[in-house]
Amino acid sequence: MGKRTRIINDPSDLVPLLRTFGSQTHKKVFDYLLIDWFTEKELIDNLDFDTEESLNILKKGGLIESKWRMPEAGKTPEKEYHTSYSKIQVNFQCSIEDLSDLIEITFGAENEYREMIEQIENEVINGNQSMTGLSRAIGTSPLHLRGVARRSNNLLVKGQRIEFVGVEK
Repeated sequence: MGKRTRIINDPSDLVPLLRTFGSQTHKKVFDYLLIDWFTEKELIDNLDFDTEESLNILKKGGLIESKWRMPEAGKTPEKEYHTSYSKIQVNFQCSIEDLSDLIEITFGAENEYREMIEQIENEVINGNQSMTGLSRAIGTSPLHLRGVARRSNNLLVKGQRIEFVGVEK
């Protein structure tokens, strides 16, 4: 296992991290992937539950990596997964008000943020991807906007832009 350290410089990066490890299911998958490389089928066989959602969340959070496992002759290659990091270093400063907002975003009920996530998704699909433009259109701070976007499975924060996952430009 690699001893790589994930460095967090943006407070909004805490949202997916805390949501991931706030779930026993996702944490079990992550802990299992700390051991070695496993395919999705091997994970399901060993953990006795469907791991697809956990793998997607861990991938989006940048917590796991994948590679193709070379099969026996005549069989199809399978993707296998392993954790990307074994340590974390947090290096940011923010106001307690901003931190409390991010914690609220992290642990708030899904329906509390559904409307705002849909607003952001519609803006992004219509071409408004810049953090400044989105912040003005939605009427919230860039940090709050990034936190809500990181909560969504359909949005990806890339620097000062938000993109819709799966849409190629």
